Amino acid sequence: MSTTNIRTGIIGYGLSGRVFHAPFIDVVEGFELSKISTSNPVRQKTAKERYPDTEIVPEPDSIINDPDIDLVIVTSPNTDHFRWSKEALLAGKHVVVEKPFTVNVAEADELIEIANKQNKILTVYHNRRFTSDTKTVKKLLQSGLLGEIVEYESHFDRFRVNPRPGGAWREEPLPGSGIFYDLGSHLIDQALWFFGMPEAVTAFIDSQREWAKADDHFDVRLHYPGLTATLKSGMICKIPGPTYLLHGTNGTFVKYGLDVQEATLDGGSKPVGKDWGKEPEEIWGTINTEYNGVKIQGKLESEQGDYKDYFINLRDAINGNAEIAVKAEEARNVMKIIELAFQSSKERRTIKVQ
Repeated sequence: MSTTNIRTGIIGYGLSGRVFHAPFIDVVEGFELSKISTSNPVRQKTAKERYPDTEIVPEPDSIINDPDIDLVIVTSPNTDHFRWSKEALLAGKHVVVEKPFTVNVAEADELIEIANKQNKILTVYHNRRFTSDTKTVKKLLQSGLLGEIVEYESHFDRFRVNPRPGGAWREEPLPGSGIFYDLGSHLIDQALWFFGMPEAVTAFIDSQREWAKADDHFDVRLHYPGLTATLKSGMICKIPGPTYLLHGTNGTFVKYGLDVQEATLDGGSKPVGKDWGKEPEEIWGTINTEYNGVKIQGKLESEQGDYKDYFINLRDAINGNAEIAVKAEEARNVMKIIELAFQSSKERRTIKVQ
């Protein structure tokens, strides 16, 4: 086992770098938050105040070309995921890249090939596998309590009618922009983690807000033998749909409300303590089923979510003590479904997964 910390540089300090990565590299044993790159003066100041021992640099090159950096975390806009990941791998670094992995399958394949040649860890931050609701559904599926699943539905709904002041790159007409690349990649990864690759995809992806320059709504169906997985998201959802809804031959499970970690992190809290990631009882899911003649109805206590588990696994994989949990090949499959879904939506037909 390595006795030295994994010296880490984070490219970007927007929401992703500030909320989903820096706090965990800071607190998980075995990492050192060595550098953060951002050219934004306000973000530079915020990063320095929170991490006084971390060097704040204006350009990603200062991280990639630093021989002392072991791990590069790419949280730049989607259009730069491929560029910085490729440069970091070629510089001999392990790489974590924010979701979506890239903006197309070809870029994902190239990064996987480079990582294999360089013998470096390449993984994508599909952190929603480590939320309380997703962990609960995974355990529920493994238990067989619901019987054979015949229908699955998942939502990631928001409500924002007006444009953000100053704009947002995710809402510009750029490769990898729009709600489907952003939130759809979460819902796709969860479905593939539960059920594997589907046989076919039927998708409707559009814009509901008149001013939108990129898609802001989708309804995507993944077709499996005996099961349809419906993935939905929109920006005009004053009352969000269920985060999870599963119907099985024995019963049903429905869950509303988002995992609490993001809001807690965004409020400035550190991800520590025995109660980190615990959901309040009022947003536990509801189950109604019958298993081996036993009727079960009521609230189902949520599993405890913890994004730290992603980073603990990452540390152990880099040190050669574990298999990486989120494989680049799995993230590449997410990109494949995204491409097929856009094709399905454009051509108004169901597309088979080859």
